[in-house]
Amino acid sequence: MAIMITDECINCGACEPECPNTAIYEGGVEWRWGDGTDLETVELEDGTVIDANEPQTPVSDEFYYIVTDKCTECMGFHEEPQCAMVCPVDCCVPDPDHEETEDQLLGKKAYMHK
Repeated sequence: MAIMITDECINCGACEPECPNTAIYEGGVEWRWGDGTDLETVELEDGTVIDANEPQTPVSDEFYYIVTDKCTECMGFHEEPQCAMVCPVDCCVPDPDHEETEDQLLGKKAYMHK
């Protein structure tokens, strides 16, 4: 499953530089598919193709957040999620609403890092 940041986040920013997919953003900051990946375009679930550098709406305006579709739980990079390793308040936790298998996570990593 993807990792999420709970509302216990103290906005310290320790997690952001640890993410190999650049899936973690400061609250209120727009995110991009292309940040930290090799993606140039992305096909959305509805079939729409967008420029990977097109800004996307922030997931949270208050706290650091993780873009679920970019999170691979560090699979293929590290043995465990690095954000959870460095979080001083243990607010980087598995997201029960986005369960994924190891194969799905590795597939996502291969898609983003060609």
